[in-house]
Amino acid sequence: MENLCDNFYLGFLAELGDKTQLSTMLLAAHNESYLSVFLGAALALILNTIIGVYLGSVISKSLPMHYIHLGGGIAFIIIGILLITQKF
Repeated sequence: MENLCDNFYLGFLAELGDKTQLSTMLLAAHNESYLSVFLGAALALILNTIIGVYLGSVISKSLPMHYIHLGGGIAFIIIGILLITQKF
């Protein structure tokens, strides 16, 4: 149960203030049906999470965790450099 709570908090904090949330707020501002905006955003997030979990499990079975961590770290550094230099 503790792992579930940790995953929830991490996912919740990671999603705060991102482009998806801003897009959803804009859609809600321009749409009369808040329920359709909510359901569309919720279903999109669920589908995106399912894809991420599936691909993560497939990748973790075929690559050693060391390479996954190394690749993730390198990707974050590259994205950080691109964001700082405003090339991304």
